[in-house]
Amino acid sequence: MNEQTIRQLIKIVEDSSIDSLEVRRWFQTIRIVKNRGTQNGNYPSPTGTTTLVSLATPEPAPAAAEQIVVAPAPVAPPAPSNLVEIKSPMVGTFYRAASPESPPFVDTGKVIKVGDVLCIVEAMKLMNEIEAEQSGKIVKILVENAQPIEFGQPLFLLDPTAT
Repeated sequence: MNEQTIRQLIKIVEDSSIDSLEVRRWFQTIRIVKNRGTQNGNYPSPTGTTTLVSLATPEPAPAAAEQIVVAPAPVAPPAPSNLVEIKSPMVGTFYRAASPESPPFVDTGKVIKVGDVLCIVEAMKLMNEIEAEQSGKIVKILVENAQPIEFGQPLFLLDPTAT
């Protein structure tokens, strides 16, 4: 997306009653969040304007299908200091197993090593195996099977000291 389109999207958010706007076009995502402060007034917006939260462009994309999603970003509880969050590398649908009849790739308590398949994320009808980037023990699975997930959303908590 070009700068003019982004400015138009910011104007739309500022002039409307929505608090956030996320636009996805192929491999490009833009999220705009309106700063209104909190209800109790502790964190007022310094300018009362809209801010651009993220702009990710892995590669140029054709201007074919455009999808506009208005939703709050998923919020996960912070992980204890010794645990590592394994986050989703993409937007899609989370699957714990290769098929409904198959056992899950990992369960809570399983010790994994680098390269082990943790789950599958379906994105645009493609099944993407998500592999472990470090060894450790799965402490908690943070999402349900067949749940839609966002880029960067925590999927698992890993204890890297338990190998």
